[in-house]
Amino acid sequence: MEDASMVGLMGRVTGTIGPGLVGEVIVRVRGGAEHFLAYPASPKDRIETGTVVMVVEYLPPRTVYVSAAYDG
Repeated sequence: MEDASMVGLMGRVTGTIGPGLVGEVIVRVRGGAEHFLAYPASPKDRIETGTVVMVVEYLPPRTVYVSAAYDG
C-alpha cells in the first residue's frame, strides 16, 4: 500500500497508546481490517482503548502514528 493512502484513515485503538507504550489500532484498509502497532503523534498523549483515531504517519510495513479523531 502506498504510504500516502494510509494517512488520514480512521481506526480504533485496541491496545492503549502512550508514552513508553507501543499500542495497537485496527484500521479498515485494502477491503478488510488490519492491526498496526501504534504510537501517539504527540509524544505526551495517552490514547485509551476504544478511542477513534486518525493515522497521521505510516511506517511500512505495520507501524502508524495516530492522534485522537475527536476532541473530548
